[in-house]
Amino acid sequence: MTFPIYLDYNATTPVDPRVLERMLPFFTRHYGNASSKGHAFGWAAAEGVKQAREEVAAAMGADPSEIVFTGGATESINLAIKGIAAAYRSKGRHIVTVQTEHSAVLEACKALEQDGWSITRLSVGADGLVRLEDIEAAITEETVLVSVMWANNETGVLQPITAIGEVVHRRGALFLTDATQAFGKIPISVDVVDVMACTAHKLYGPKGVGALYIRRRQPRVRVVPQIDGGGQEDGLRAGTLNTPGIVGFGSAAAVAMAGMEAEAARLGALRDVLESRLVEVLPGVRVNGAGAPRLAHVSNLTFPGVRSANLVAELRDLALSTGSACSSGTGNPSHVLKAMGLSDEAAYATLRISLGRFTTPEEVEHAASRMISVVSRLQKPSHVTI
Repeated sequence: MTFPIYLDYNATTPVDPRVLERMLPFFTRHYGNASSKGHAFGWAAAEGVKQAREEVAAAMGADPSEIVFTGGATESINLAIKGIAAAYRSKGRHIVTVQTEHSAVLEACKALEQDGWSITRLSVGADGLVRLEDIEAAITEETVLVSVMWANNETGVLQPITAIGEVVHRRGALFLTDATQAFGKIPISVDVVDVMACTAHKLYGPKGVGALYIRRRQPRVRVVPQIDGGGQEDGLRAGTLNTPGIVGFGSAAAVAMAGMEAEAARLGALRDVLESRLVEVLPGVRVNGAGAPRLAHVSNLTFPGVRSANLVAELRDLALSTGSACSSGTGNPSHVLKAMGLSDEAAYATLRISLGRFTTPEEVEHAASRMISVVSRLQKPSHVTI
């Protein structure tokens, strides 16, 4: 084994060697600008982008013309929320979302709120799931958009996207889902989705490239661009295309689709072994979201009486997370866990473990043993269950 053992795949993933191999020629031989229409260098770059667009679209059941490449999921989410708000403000100025959304969604909504929009942030149950009846009740004639993430980045909890989409459309609003953690991990489809955000670096592709699916028919979704410039990406995202990154995104999507079922089964078995060992040996350990459908590779665990920051500091041979990488420096308790009903004390005693393509059974066994050893030492003998 190589140390430290990486168990933070929800934060980011290493680039798969097969993906890197596809990317390399676009740094060296095919380095042209994909917008250069007058010579072979531009044609080669444009062809690479075209293939990647087809691969990303195929992974979600979309048409390639419905894929807009961006600089990442956060940019995709901002383009979707702010771009739709600008396009549909004559209909109304109300958005519905969920308290457990990624900060990219919550902060984009907060920015609109400061501009006079009304934002409804729905609660979730202890299992992390939003209630369909709450979504339906929240939608009014003024509601332009409903945004619900497909898979939670901290707990792995999967929302019932198909059922939610049916409710949203029945009530006449548009439906956005942040599929950043779900894309390439579980089968997904845009059948009931109007707009969907995802990124490459969560599925063994490069950082700095994302995509936004925008429905083109039944209905055709209107989005006002948020970056002005040369009119790339059908005028929706100006700027020179990151051709190597886009090629890598397409390759990563194709590789993920080819091995999705087997990989989910393998990782689910490893996660179950890890959780079983920890729950059986350590008193009071709780698996957050265990009562809901979850991504196979994610485990969110509360260890009563132990500060997760202290646990991470002791486990230097393991690369773990206390929550979302995007908010790890705030020092605040997880807004996701708080929304699920955990106290501040419990939220501060929680770790996220996310396995991945290169995780081995031996690494999981070592991680379980080390965590049991360190938690047993740090845990207060007379802890209060939280």
